[in-house]
Amino acid sequence: MRISLEVDNESVTTEGAATASGAEATGDSGDTSLSSPTTGDTGGAGESEQAPGAGEGGKADTPAGELEKVKGYKLPDEKQATEMSVSADENLRDIGEASFGATPRAIIGADDRVQIQTTASYPWRVHCSLRITARDGSQWIGTGWFCGPHTVVTAGHCVFIKNSGVVGRDGWVRSITVIPGRNGTTQPYGAVISTNFRTVTGWANSANHEYDYGAVLLPTPLGNATGWLGFGSYSDATLLASTANISGYPGDKPAGTQWYHARRVTSVGARKVYYDVDTVGGQSGSAVYRIANGARYAVAVHAYGGATSNSGTRITSEVYNNLVAWKA
Repeated sequence: MRISLEVDNESVTTEGAATASGAEATGDSGDTSLSSPTTGDTGGAGESEQAPGAGEGGKADTPAGELEKVKGYKLPDEKQATEMSVSADENLRDIGEASFGATPRAIIGADDRVQIQTTASYPWRVHCSLRITARDGSQWIGTGWFCGPHTVVTAGHCVFIKNSGVVGRDGWVRSITVIPGRNGTTQPYGAVISTNFRTVTGWANSANHEYDYGAVLLPTPLGNATGWLGFGSYSDATLLASTANISGYPGDKPAGTQWYHARRVTSVGARKVYYDVDTVGGQSGSAVYRIANGARYAVAVHAYGGATSNSGTRITSEVYNNLVAWKA
């Protein structure tokens, strides 16, 4: 089993027992390149993109401007904001609970999430239901998304558990079953089990929320069939002018069903993007993506809920470089 940690551009690779034991890796300075953790694209710097691909799976849906064309969904009147707390209630719980404990997610305003029924079509098939088995054998749910033929991006806490308080649970998870485009009991592209993961030491060593991202590497190029999202490192101005689209697998809905929602980006930080898109436990790892000229580009990895906004780990230039490396 091959596991990798990254510190922005610093790559640390371990073999064998590190995954089973959850041991921390140590760096080989001869193979590392260091960069400041906060020198990402936070102002007027140049923007970088990796193009999306629709894959070989056939039908692809065309977006409607900055939104997906989902029957029954439209952007609400932003002046009608009220708050309702929702907790996941499913046999398999949100992987976030393993690291953070049980916390309710916020539905901001009316709960107008829409279920995706055509999950075998692009882009819905790039979003994956994750069934996560921790080191202690406990099982959890999460979400991920294809960024390339072998690579599914997700939250760092989906692949590496921190501060659980349970003996034998912390560290690299044992395995993740990846189910692209799942719709309840229907699995249009089957399921693949992986034991090969990536994250960064900002998360694995420090549980720093600003570094909460990772990836699952598949043993087969399933992404060639599903396609993948593009991703990019964008300026504050571009992000603040964007609509944040999120589709994933929330734990408060029937098991394995995919739900979509979109709202404007509300604010940005050096390493975070904030939005009032409705998300619930189980959607950790979902892509936060914008639509530009008919193409879909992830701008953040969804990781956290809040009382008045939800947030994801921003794809800074350092995160972008890691995703490019993990995609290779």
